[in-house]
Amino acid sequence: MDYGTFQGILTIIVMVTFIGIFYWAYSSRSKAKFDEAANLVFTEEEIADMSKDSGEKK
Repeated sequence: MDYGTFQGILTIIVMVTFIGIFYWAYSSRSKAKFDEAANLVFTEEEIADMSKDSGEKK
């Protein structure tokens, strides 16, 4: 196996990996999980925990 063959095989592996990640990221099954993760910043529990850690008194 020469260098050109190795390069070709590696290119195919990288391309298949990229297509797999692209499919996973844009599949409809993952949309709900991604939407939930995107809104974690806005949850009240997160805000309450942050105010406790910062030392603020109410």
